[in-house]
Amino acid sequence: MTMSDDDILAPRKSRSGSRSRASFSGTEARGPIIDQDGREIRPETLEQGFREFRFEFGQGNPLGGNPLGGNPFGNLTREQRIARLEAIAKLLDVAFILPGTNIRYGIDGLIGLIPVVGDIITTAISLWLVREARALGAPWYLTARMLGNVAVDGVVGMVPLAGDAFDVMFRANMRNMRLLRRWLDKQPRI
Repeated sequence: MTMSDDDILAPRKSRSGSRSRASFSGTEARGPIIDQDGREIRPETLEQGFREFRFEFGQGNPLGGNPLGGNPFGNLTREQRIARLEAIAKLLDVAFILPGTNIRYGIDGLIGLIPVVGDIITTAISLWLVREARALGAPWYLTARMLGNVAVDGVVGMVPLAGDAFDVMFRANMRNMRLLRRWLDKQPRI
């Protein structure tokens, strides 16, 4: 038996005449309803619920909450953008530890095991990191070095198995973030 959207949002009345409710160990939940940001949600707004749920990229969230709306690439501060780049670089290059060793690897090495397509995907992500560094104001000589690291990683990474081992050891994204961080540390604070 499937339920309609109306049954999910506004349950039908049970035979006893009262609305049916899910109960946990016979007690009803008490207290305010809190969203993920810690703000209280009024119960009457839940009645509208998913009928107004939509993604509007580039605009504020119509339901309140996240001012960026559904856009994860919205107007972030400089430090937030740098933190995001560092998190992606760590995920790509050093997120996991090979059990029984101190060898760290990331999803770059895992995705790279897929011949050709995996290396194209990880190279594209690495190029996006370089583009973001340029958007942060990195000079041309720095982005040229970063592109060189990505090119070496991409070309050598195409060699089956040996290229994946090189990816794990070379860590182009971590090198690029180290270059970017050094350059940013030399810049005057505004």
